[in-house]
Amino acid sequence: QVQLVESGGALVQAGESLKLSCAVSGSILSINTMGWYRQGLGKQRELVATMASEGSTNYGDSVKGRFTISRDNAEKTAYLQMNSLKPEDTAVYYCNVDWGLFTDHNQEPRKFVDYWGQGTQVTVSS
Repeated sequence: QVQLVESGGALVQAGESLKLSCAVSGSILSINTMGWYRQGLGKQRELVATMASEGSTNYGDSVKGRFTISRDNAEKTAYLQMNSLKPEDTAVYYCNVDWGLFTDHNQEPRKFVDYWGQGTQVTVSS
């Protein structure tokens, strides 16, 4: 009933920019924190950026000053603007919601916790 769908991944050259989107579908009542994480080949998943419902943000050290997270609460969508991309940014990028509320088929409010999208591939060539 609740799904996260990322889009926008692509193959780009170093120095270029790319914008990712994450849309949350379902009968959503509210979303707490939305975030982006990434996992390079053979590496552990790492934090890229998060944005709480009230707007506070947190960034991984490797992307500070280059990436910007934003969200449209009405559209239940998060974005990741990535500038000055480097080959080391190559990874599968995943969208995450830490928790939120939705209505089930009986129109009852329910909580969903730690939801992930399927990921979108970003490849940066040198």
